[in-house]
Amino acid sequence: MKVIDLFAGVGGLSSGFRKAGYDIVLANEIDKSISESYKKNHPDTLMINDDIKNIISYLDNISDKVDVIIGGPPCQGFSMAGARIRKKNAFLEDPRNFLFRNYFEVVQKVEPKYFIMENVPGMLSMSNGKIIEEIENLFSDETNFKHGKYYIYKQVLCASDYGVPQDRHRLIIFGSKKKINFKKAFEETKKRMIKSGEIKKATIYDAISDLNYLSSGEGDFEQDYKNKPLTEYQKERRKNSKFLFNHKATAHNKVAIDRINELKPGGRRLDLKEGKKIKSVHSGAYGRMRWEDLSKTIITRFDTPSSGVYIHPEQARTITPREAARLQSFDDDFIFYGNKSSIIKQIGNAVPPLLAYYLANVIKDVEEGKYDEE
Repeated sequence: MKVIDLFAGVGGLSSGFRKAGYDIVLANEIDKSISESYKKNHPDTLMINDDIKNIISYLDNISDKVDVIIGGPPCQGFSMAGARIRKKNAFLEDPRNFLFRNYFEVVQKVEPKYFIMENVPGMLSMSNGKIIEEIENLFSDETNFKHGKYYIYKQVLCASDYGVPQDRHRLIIFGSKKKINFKKAFEETKKRMIKSGEIKKATIYDAISDLNYLSSGEGDFEQDYKNKPLTEYQKERRKNSKFLFNHKATAHNKVAIDRINELKPGGRRLDLKEGKKIKSVHSGAYGRMRWEDLSKTIITRFDTPSSGVYIHPEQARTITPREAARLQSFDDDFIFYGNKSSIIKQIGNAVPPLLAYYLANVIKDVEEGKYDEE
């Protein structure tokens, strides 16, 4: 089936759908550096580096019928993390919070069989629920489409339930031109994939314990693997890559390293000795991971100790971009390009490919007619 990926970022959703056999015919990303990284990892996809508002003019270049539209409009305004520090009414003043309307306009133009919109769970409650109500109304209004409305289903999923070693919750809005039993489709596809071994639980240890030892500031863009894979998860991530990419540690100052060295696995900033304690809005600041745990949600500041639980379980540093990518379920042959801040943004904002792979399988099962309703 043919797919368009909007607000594609580096292509987490695209990666999962491509793994499931879909053809990503067009993608859109406004950030130049991120779009270049997308193109290098998805060379067969037409990447449009432009504002979403201009994307309609490119759609005539797609000769084949598009079956699915996927994408996650920017979530700055819907994020719970940002809610603590936003000024009153800032949500209404930020135009990024209404980009879902541009997503709708593309769906309206193309009218695919299905669409998937991904966002943070905070979207459900933002503006007292009026945002999600508007989204549902737009897609379920017969008069907005030539070929019938969309039936809408929304559910918050945790990525760890789909093989991602991360406690990352995301709102999924699923639209279908035909009426289906959405709840059953989501549940039965998950059961099928667990039974087949396509979904397996994974921990931080499963994800990153094989990666090369690095001290603060060490590492290179490309290097040899020094260790053999220790888990099935690692074997799967490494199977198409001969070299280790993006495994470079942030250079921390002496004060930060001294604090990090005080922390045992599972430790937090409140465990630091007097004189080394810090103030932070993040409850998990200066948090050291534990091998047996899930990662906390990977964000766009995972290189900074004060941003959360992003200190390596054993080593005196925060996790590297490759370690973060592993925790996001990217394969090792997916290489991130650009400067450090761009690469961290690419990884932190991505939809985990294994979560996307599950969603792609839900659509496949629905397409087979397994869950049709009259």
